Amino acid sequence: MFLPADEGFFWSSGGRSDEEKASGVKFGGKVFGYIRSGYKWITGFLSLQCYAFLIMPGVLQVAYYYYFSSQIRRDIVFGDQPRNKLDIYLPKSDEKNDHPKPVIAFITGGAWVIGYKAWGSLLGRHLSGTDVIVACIDYRNYPKATISEMVDDASRGISFVCNNIAEYGGDPNRIYLMGQSAGAHIAACALVEQAIKESNETQTTWSLSQIKAYFGLSGGYNMFNMAEHLNTRGPYKSLFMRILGGEESLSKYSPEIIVQDPNNKSAIALLPPVILFHGTEDYSIPADCSKTFVESLQRVGVKAELKLYEGKTHTDVFVQDPMRGDDKLFDDLVAIIHAGDEEALARQARAPPRRRLVPEFMLKLAGKISPF
Repeated sequence: MFLPADEGFFWSSGGRSDEEKASGVKFGGKVFGYIRSGYKWITGFLSLQCYAFLIMPGVLQVAYYYYFSSQIRRDIVFGDQPRNKLDIYLPKSDEKNDHPKPVIAFITGGAWVIGYKAWGSLLGRHLSGTDVIVACIDYRNYPKATISEMVDDASRGISFVCNNIAEYGGDPNRIYLMGQSAGAHIAACALVEQAIKESNETQTTWSLSQIKAYFGLSGGYNMFNMAEHLNTRGPYKSLFMRILGGEESLSKYSPEIIVQDPNNKSAIALLPPVILFHGTEDYSIPADCSKTFVESLQRVGVKAELKLYEGKTHTDVFVQDPMRGDDKLFDDLVAIIHAGDEEALARQARAPPRRRLVPEFMLKLAGKISPF
């Protein structure tokens, strides 16, 4: 039934009280918000399906490697909570090169909602081919957990790596902590939290002295800024607050803010070097998020630097580029980890070119429709 023009909810306000007018406008705004939100979720879901279809040739090859490679130790339990498991990617055995290997403890992304250790398969596949052991640490996602539990899971996983990686041929004194996207935020929180514990002489199960450097890829480190940015593209602010565990967690889980607190001066002095990587065309988490964190770290005396990838989006650096066999991030990580090891760098220089996994036209199209 159509309403007369002067009685429409928010198309007209004639003959109604100010309170009724305000209520109608508010109701109309909510309806519009729900429609807009639903539209975004539908288009985002369709974009994700198309994106997944286009990169599927690469996904299938990596999945085969993940499930059937003898170089992977899957589902190693490191704690008593659900999903307290990790995967370890081992280099091929070589009797001439059997010294302890450098290690990357990796926390994958997934918007704090769909993170999963297998998302690190491309990284593990590439780096294990250069005498680097990669340990991909899993953690509980929202709604099973909020940020505090995710950080706790990550810290437990890092502890396992620090205390047990020697059994897998890793060097416990050459461990690099790395995170991507939401995983970069979680890993940075775990790192800063550990520094505060150590400065307070709290008993811990791992030590920052074992972490050679922190690598953050496409991460956000100021949750106040992230809440406003994500509200324009999702997850919306109300959901983001639930993921964080409440508004009071905005500062508690913002490494950029914590390092600037004068009360944490002794803790910040314990932090390892920080190297952040970010694509300049990343619209999921803008490159400025890494830039401001690096600047904050440098102001308080932490050795920090930023590596920008021109024209790269949120998924280019971590997904499309590795699938095209042209992985600048991979090259940069190897150069840092093996710096000073002439033998390792020479082996890398002699290695055959990395194989393309997906045709270029499909990767270009995937980049254009990616919802990330």
